[in-house]
Amino acid sequence: MRTCVFAFIAVLITLPAVAEEPTITLKRADGVEKVEANCQACHSLAYVPMNAPFLNAAGWNAEVTKMRKAFGAPIDDADAKVIADYLTNNYGG
Repeated sequence: MRTCVFAFIAVLITLPAVAEEPTITLKRADGVEKVEANCQACHSLAYVPMNAPFLNAAGWNAEVTKMRKAFGAPIDDADAKVIADYLTNNYGG
């Protein structure tokens, strides 16, 4: 009985979190494929429009650098530039 109660509580906690995950469609432009492939591998694309009001070119470059250097995202230099340029041109605050 105790196991069923814990399982029921776990389902109640998990379902709203899964149901609230929004589907994000980024602006279609050069570089969007790199952003979707690299960024979405680790986190939701919802972070892109959510941070847009606060980040300019320097901010987006810093974010991409942080993902690579601090969090170990396997993004090479060429793709990092494409990603930062896309974010700046389409979501620069």
